[in-house]
Amino acid sequence: MSAGASSGNPGLGALEALRRFARPPTAEERCDLCDAPLAPDHQHLVELATRKLVCACQACGILFGNQAAARFRAVPRRVEFLADFRLTDAQWEGLHLPVNLAFFLHNSVAGRVVAVYPSPAGATESLLPLDAWLALVEENPVLSELEPDVEALLVHRVAQAREHYRVGIDECYKLAGLLRLHWSGFSGGTVVWEEIGRFFTDLKQRSQTGGGSSHA
Repeated sequence: MSAGASSGNPGLGALEALRRFARPPTAEERCDLCDAPLAPDHQHLVELATRKLVCACQACGILFGNQAAARFRAVPRRVEFLADFRLTDAQWEGLHLPVNLAFFLHNSVAGRVVAVYPSPAGATESLLPLDAWLALVEENPVLSELEPDVEALLVHRVAQAREHYRVGIDECYKLAGLLRLHWSGFSGGTVVWEEIGRFFTDLKQRSQTGGGSSHA
């Protein structure tokens, strides 16, 4: 079953993505393209027209993720902690996001950068002021290197955190799935924030060791 992101309010594609990334893996997951058995840590592709995430075996990942006129694009397995990233509290407030967790990527179909934040209802896109984004790119040239559609800037500013990562979008939807799965009550409850803390601890450790993406 394929999974994807929403445009505007989360739709069915986004809900499928979050359910898939939040739930425990089945005994044997299978490739969405050829139905071959999958390793626990496997490749993800993005179907560009629909923005769906697709699980792929190694052969399909190579075949479909590297075509010149690609229907799919391979999600990078890079996890990079951006220790020198520059983003002030005033700049963050200028992005007008309602929460302190968000990821940013270039949507080539829409022809613009979008901000997406996780919530108990799903992953929701927010209109991003172009001038604010351009100012961030000027101060942080790494943003101009993000691969369209498949790679994102992930920002973690919950409580006292000020962390920034360059990651594949599968990591972002894994985070969104954790929040959706574990949220309870008005403020989320203790469990969800513990899970999010573990997520970022693992992400930072993998960035320091050169570890790639892990499947949720």
